[in-house]
Amino acid sequence: MAVRRVVPNVQSEAALESREFYGLLGFEEVMNHGWIMTLASPSSPAAQISFMASDKTAPVTPDMSVEVDDVDAAYAAVRESGAEVVHPLQDEEGGVRRFFVRDPNGLVIKVLGHR
Repeated sequence: MAVRRVVPNVQSEAALESREFYGLLGFEEVMNHGWIMTLASPSSPAAQISFMASDKTAPVTPDMSVEVDDVDAAYAAVRESGAEVVHPLQDEEGGVRRFFVRDPNGLVIKVLGHR
């Protein structure tokens, strides 16, 4: 299994202001579903940051997203380890398959893959 990207998810009610601020650092909006907005570097598209008030499709808002090339293998490894799965593996709109797990620091990590 390989990691494709890691994206911090900032819980925020100031998405528009954040877009303007991070635009000063060279980020551009690459996704906006109304409840989540992702900014990325045009010169290095895997360098991203997301802003959301809350996750509208899950019971908890993740602190970080980790995209992997085999989300099913990651889910199996996490379940086998005994780590706390806080949102089960499922397919979402837009071709994303994901689950949420709590890390040893208490952070909620969204692990995802694209179908």
